[in-house]
Amino acid sequence: MKRESVPKYAVAFVIAGLVVLIDQSTKAAAIAGLSQTERIPVLGDALGLQLAYNPGAVLSLGSGATWVLTVVGVGAVAALFVAAVRARTTWRAWGLGFILGGAIGNVLDRLLAPPGFGIGHVTDFLAYGNWFIGNLADVALAIGGVVLVIGAGVRHRAQTRNAAFGDRPDDEREGANG
Repeated sequence: MKRESVPKYAVAFVIAGLVVLIDQSTKAAAIAGLSQTERIPVLGDALGLQLAYNPGAVLSLGSGATWVLTVVGVGAVAALFVAAVRARTTWRAWGLGFILGGAIGNVLDRLLAPPGFGIGHVTDFLAYGNWFIGNLADVALAIGGVVLVIGAGVRHRAQTRNAAFGDRPDDEREGANG
């Protein structure tokens, strides 16, 4: 039996910690150096830097119920923590790590940023054309979702392949090279 050297949950928590560190650092830099009224183009009109404070969720939905979003966010972080502890695959650990880190990054803003505890506005600074302004926590959430989808596809493919070989491990298959 092969023993893994690093538990899957440790991978998830390290990724989450790095995401939170990078997210909060870039938000602090955005607050210190960007304007709410002026956009700095990065990739023409497609991507720019502009400071915004979002009291709502995606596209400012629910901006009148920031405290509800905070409670939901804290609950999501708790559920993601449990899911990360239970992660059984590397793909799942990586995906949940990114999602957990992104969720923590935005919940920290809701808990600690102005205008007050539990009703804080999320700091955004990545302006995607005229669509919306987000942050690196949002990017991490998207990356985590993509990683989970890819991981599910890889797992499905492996299960399909194993079913074709009678569910025998790789080293028991005829012609397998250990």
